[in-house]
Amino acid sequence: MARAAAGASTAAAGGGGLASVLPWGVAFVALMAVVAMLAGQNFGAERGSVIDGSANALPTPAIDGPAFGAAPGSGARAPDISSMTPEQRADALFNRIMTYNDRGQRDSVVMFAQMALPAHELLENIDLDRRYHAALIAEAAGIIEIAAAQADTILRTDNNHLLGLVLSIRLARNSADGDRARELEQQLLRVSDSELARQLTEYEQHRREIDQALAAARASGSQ
Repeated sequence: MARAAAGASTAAAGGGGLASVLPWGVAFVALMAVVAMLAGQNFGAERGSVIDGSANALPTPAIDGPAFGAAPGSGARAPDISSMTPEQRADALFNRIMTYNDRGQRDSVVMFAQMALPAHELLENIDLDRRYHAALIAEAAGIIEIAAAQADTILRTDNNHLLGLVLSIRLARNSADGDRARELEQQLLRVSDSELARQLTEYEQHRREIDQALAAARASGSQ
């Protein structure tokens, strides 16, 4: 799920005002409470135990490579985090969290989400791809309010954006809002060909999620 630099065709959306900041702030307080709870529950957990203890949430060469931002287990040296741009730091955190999520390391996801979500919010010009990344991080950490806020912002900026539709469909399904999910699936099927023809960088990076959502929409009879 490596994140390539967004091309000129990638849409951009600014943070913009108290309305956009407030959901992040409220959800971040909730996230910190979850982090504190996990740290208390898992304090002293043995490395390699079934529970991914809080100590395992720290970067280690065995899991993450010799430096922050390296591909996990690659052995490749990564640039010092202090030399990264804000966008590179956000992308490195996203890739790390998605790796932990794929491995089922729940508390590592939550621990790094508390760094990754503010890192995305502080970007001066956050594009729609990174908004989608922020939503995936929030979703993995269980902060659904942030994921929903990002999905809404993506679709307000570009109402046919495939990643905004894919995310909104999944959130609707998970909240048992079948009518909303079917409505969004119908829209996804209507616009998918024209949207894919735009060849946006984020569509290529997340083509697997788009194809899975299209297959599920067809299977559900939303055409």
